[in-house]
Amino acid sequence: MAARNLCCMALRSSKLLSRPSHLLSVQMRMQMQMLSSSLPLTRKMSMDAQSVASKLNSSGLLRTQGLIGGKWSDAYDGKTIKVYNPATGESIADVACMGGRETNDAISAAYTAYRSWSKTTAAERSKFLRKWYDLLMAHKEELAQLITLEQGKTLKESIGEINYGAGFIEFSAEEAKRVYGDIIPAPLSDRRLFVLKQPVGVVGAITPWNFPLAMITRKVGPALACGCTVVIKPSELTPLTALAAAELSIQAGIPAGVVNVVMGNAPEIGDSLLASPQVRKITFTGSTAVGKKLMAGSAETVKKVSLELGGNAPCIVFDDADLDVAVKGTLAAKFRNSGQTCVCANRIIVQDGIYEKFANALRDAVLNMKVGDGFSEDVAQQGPLINEAAVQKVESLIHDATSKGAKIILGGKRHSLGFTFYEPTVISDVNIDMRISREEVFGPVAPLLRFKTEEDAIRIANDTNAGLGSYVFTNSIQRSWRVAEALEYGLVGVNEGVISTEVAPFGGFKQSGLGREGSKYGMDEYLEIKYVCMGNMNKE
Repeated sequence: MAARNLCCMALRSSKLLSRPSHLLSVQMRMQMQMLSSSLPLTRKMSMDAQSVASKLNSSGLLRTQGLIGGKWSDAYDGKTIKVYNPATGESIADVACMGGRETNDAISAAYTAYRSWSKTTAAERSKFLRKWYDLLMAHKEELAQLITLEQGKTLKESIGEINYGAGFIEFSAEEAKRVYGDIIPAPLSDRRLFVLKQPVGVVGAITPWNFPLAMITRKVGPALACGCTVVIKPSELTPLTALAAAELSIQAGIPAGVVNVVMGNAPEIGDSLLASPQVRKITFTGSTAVGKKLMAGSAETVKKVSLELGGNAPCIVFDDADLDVAVKGTLAAKFRNSGQTCVCANRIIVQDGIYEKFANALRDAVLNMKVGDGFSEDVAQQGPLINEAAVQKVESLIHDATSKGAKIILGGKRHSLGFTFYEPTVISDVNIDMRISREEVFGPVAPLLRFKTEEDAIRIANDTNAGLGSYVFTNSIQRSWRVAEALEYGLVGVNEGVISTEVAPFGGFKQSGLGREGSKYGMDEYLEIKYVCMGNMNKE
């Protein structure tokens, strides 16, 4: 009980959104509403956004209720929370604000559905998932518009997320038929030893706001493929995409209770998921601090836990790197989704011999990035940050860095568009004593650090409790192997800035988490291994 209370306290105290999966405090929501009401009319929801919301509502994909046991449900006390468009601060919809009672009912529904779903054949589960994938792709445009509406990323990036997120469902549909057991040679002639893989049970999936579809499908796809049922808690900042995906799962024929969605009071929902002995696994993407509390809370019922937590990704650029490749890769690793990704390049560590040349080239490339509303036709690279708290954290980190000697060579302030738009920023002369080197920025800021030798680069890169994503740019094959093996990170991109894919394992070392998502390795996270010894096999 004490561990669960600690978890609730951690969730309640989260006000600065340095990582996804946190709730806005009531005070912060009021500040957002005040900021929104004080904006000029040109900053209100655009006609494009209004049109999108209207079309989504007409299509049946704009859901505002939770999903429990196959039925759409309001919060039992009638409470709602607002979902905002981060590009304007305008309210998009009021969604059900659920809590412990609704979560307990969702768990019961998932537990009941598990009894039959876990007994369906792999081929049957594969067909359901394939149909879900087909529906996600058929509604790609609407889903992408919904992501841009509630999360703020550009429409081009949103479409990319649909392709990426749907890919996890397609891959899981294929892997469902490849969950193999084993036969072990027995030490005695009348024994037969078998290894079976069976679903772990009901899964509680807690997901963030920065990839509102892909972070769900990356968890739910393999869970369903293995025979598990799920209770999803999406971020309160971006629940609409999760609800739309759930609607399509119903249309795909996935039985009632297999997929459930509750959102609202994060502490109560988290407490219920942790307390229930019927929930056999927790899978979470979010901050390291909250992940630790969930891990502690899961101990009481000894749940299986998968955690994808904070990052502090180094991007190492060696003297022998191809400058164009390094700049292009760094842009992709740093500024995708306005810097709001868990594998975002957080420290760009550049060797002395190429430092000035690289800094100038990166500055010129970033200077050409267009910023604006994700629905604007001339915007290709960057939308707003998720909310005011995110902007304030970026400002705090930049202030700390400049007060300790760092130099802003581009950007460094709020964008003229106002609200939560922030200028793409490059700062030089950063060192390891600055907060920006120790904390995740989660914004469009590229801090440049210097190094002299390969050993220096590895030391600087590994000098962190995090160990999720990392990047290396070099033309030396020997060096690429040495450095990739020396980096204490779960993912390493060599001469590549976009490394996430459904076919490869995603996860971190050290305090960046436990377990893996994606690939055949991610399937194992939702399976239990059972050993069966059969005796007297030589007798009639």
